[in-house]
Amino acid sequence: MTPDAPPPSPPPERHFLEMAFANRSFVIGAIITILVAAMALLSFLWTPYDITHLVVADRMKGLSLAHPLGTDHLGRDILSMIMIGARNSIAVAIVAVGIGMGVGVPLGTWAAARGGLIDEILMRFNDLVFAFPALLSAIMITAIFGPGAINAIIAIGIFNVPVFARVARAGALSIWPREYILAARAAGKSKALITIEHILPNIAALLLVQGTIQFALGILAEAGLSYLGLGAQPPMPSWGRMLFEAQTRMMIAPHLAVFPGLAIVITVLGLNLLGDGLRDLLDPRLRRER
Repeated sequence: MTPDAPPPSPPPERHFLEMAFANRSFVIGAIITILVAAMALLSFLWTPYDITHLVVADRMKGLSLAHPLGTDHLGRDILSMIMIGARNSIAVAIVAVGIGMGVGVPLGTWAAARGGLIDEILMRFNDLVFAFPALLSAIMITAIFGPGAINAIIAIGIFNVPVFARVARAGALSIWPREYILAARAAGKSKALITIEHILPNIAALLLVQGTIQFALGILAEAGLSYLGLGAQPPMPSWGRMLFEAQTRMMIAPHLAVFPGLAIVITVLGLNLLGDGLRDLLDPRLRRER
């Protein structure tokens, strides 16, 4: 009798989903991230109250059925402001990470492909840019162009460029000596074509994880810039500016600072957990260790 044939292996997509649902960090991070994103999307269609409508008689009220998170010093509903603040924070972080990835990845892969003097010049320029944190860059930019969300995006995006350039360069340098790259070069493919066809697909997972981390840092940076008055300007709500406006009223209305602070902490925590989960799932070395 011939032995029974082994059962067919599950498709890679199903195997990945099974590992993802078994990864606690990924699941918790994904749930938090989805909830925050859903809250931000919902704010485009509906909020409990109009944040431009001031009701001074209701100023600094505590938690109630009418205002689940209370009201601020101008009588505005805090839940509505947090919902719209989520929209602004996510938008700033997405664009800033997009700038960093869109500029940094081509620079990093080009430096790895060219090597030599080009690589050295680009990396030293990256070191120069990296020496200026987003906050200092924002102060310089707003000193010239004035405060605003656009300038905050530019400042955070400039800070992200050397981060993605370093990650892309390191990942590309680890792939260039491999046999299939040498075979592609022997076949006459240009370095640009090899980068597009072989290098970028192999470092995509690395860039995705780094993008998740920078997204969380972008939200923190936006909150910090808004706290200093360099981010989104009134009447547009921002989690950072809500904290700034609450600092002089902490003793009489602590909820003014508690809920925006929790929004920042929970969002950043969710993104960090999501990034850790993606790193565990996409890095085969970590999977073997587990």
